[in-house]
Amino acid sequence: MTLIALSGELTDTGHRLIQRVYYEDTDFSGVVYHARYLHFMERARTDYLRLLGVEQATLAIEGDSEGLVFVVHRMEIDFKGPARMDDVLTITTATEKAGGAKMVLNQEVRREGTLLIAAKVIIAVINGSGRPRRLPEALGRKFLGKGSGSGIGANRL
Repeated sequence: MTLIALSGELTDTGHRLIQRVYYEDTDFSGVVYHARYLHFMERARTDYLRLLGVEQATLAIEGDSEGLVFVVHRMEIDFKGPARMDDVLTITTATEKAGGAKMVLNQEVRREGTLLIAAKVIIAVINGSGRPRRLPEALGRKFLGKGSGSGIGANRL
């Protein structure tokens, strides 16, 4: 299995990751425990960054004199339906905005095309001291598909 397969794939609209539901993801009733969706979406966001060539650990240390860290500032989640053990889920991530001191990502979790979770994730961009800082323009272009040649995210600031 290649790294790309493990990390999902870039698409015309962002990123797609396939995730199987395991016993550890479920509650006593066999339904995915609500907090586990946060894990699935975090993995998808991390792999999205990885495939865009963004290494979070490197940005925090070597990004520039300030450092650069992404933190979840706010998350809105609509739970539309349950997933169960052994379901195969598709987690998609798309950039709505990338500029200033924040990014807005839209994420969905689907099972065989059926929407189970819809989330809007607001990511704050901070420096190594925890203070807001601007997202470097070149990095913002990567998230919006400008300059990456991938066509990701048609939205402009």
